[in-house]
Amino acid sequence: MNRNCNLVKTILSSIKFKNIFFILAGSAIYAFGVVNLNIQNDLSEGGLTGLTLILFALFNIDPGLSNILINVPLFLIGWRLLGHHMLIYTIIGTASFSFFLSFFRHYFMFDIMLKDDMILAALFAAVFKGVGVGVIFRYGGTTGGTDIAARIGNKFFGWSMGKTLFVIDFMVISSSLVYLNYREAMYTIVSVFIASRVIDIIQQGAYTAKGATIISEKNDVIASNLAYDMNRGVTLWKGIGGYTGDHKEILYCVVNRNEIFRLKNTVNHIDPSAFIAVNDVHEVSVQGYSLDEHKNLWNIDGKNQ
Repeated sequence: MNRNCNLVKTILSSIKFKNIFFILAGSAIYAFGVVNLNIQNDLSEGGLTGLTLILFALFNIDPGLSNILINVPLFLIGWRLLGHHMLIYTIIGTASFSFFLSFFRHYFMFDIMLKDDMILAALFAAVFKGVGVGVIFRYGGTTGGTDIAARIGNKFFGWSMGKTLFVIDFMVISSSLVYLNYREAMYTIVSVFIASRVIDIIQQGAYTAKGATIISEKNDVIASNLAYDMNRGVTLWKGIGGYTGDHKEILYCVVNRNEIFRLKNTVNHIDPSAFIAVNDVHEVSVQGYSLDEHKNLWNIDGKNQ
């Protein structure tokens, strides 16, 4: 008894009301788009949401009701695969999404008919899904469905989650051809693809900085120039050359996108033979500091960057 009480207290203490608020908001945004753009313009969806739209089109079953009924068995199966707080957020996300699907269909179903411009319909449907689901994911929730199914496949059969989600989406959209024509199914695929990109932006942050990894025999001079001329901190790592076995210093620095050209010029001026690898860095933030042209950044050593 005490053990169960302690478990409940642990779960409740890990739940954040801020997360719940944003999961509810994301569910409302996603459901609004499904009701007023997907359903109104004969666009399907991937995953279990697409399955609920098939059931609605063929048998007029309320999408909110079918969504919650389909997810119940997956919750029971996936109970031990998810952490307790994540499962709570998933239940909240799924239940609220189902509620808002029914609510908007009965009370806020507007006449947003864009069948004469299906590109616009697909784009808006993608934005509503991308923003809604992106917010839900960002705050630790999911809308259930294929997310749990993918975890089950990965756990018991070793299937890649990405491939599992792709296969499920492909099968659902293909099945939508029972009530859609090929044109509408193809616009659905476009919408699902764009939505996935929007989800990434919401999760990772719209701002993209640049991270530079530099290997040079003159890293001390380069580090000094970056620190004093560009006002950017650097971190030095110890490395070993894979071919020569020589010990090398690896320099890492994060800058704004508009500064990367200046960084490369600085490095090439000091050491033309330096190795430079540049990659995108999303949402840089440490101890409340974020990458900004007018703010300093803190590096992993805790020194002012």
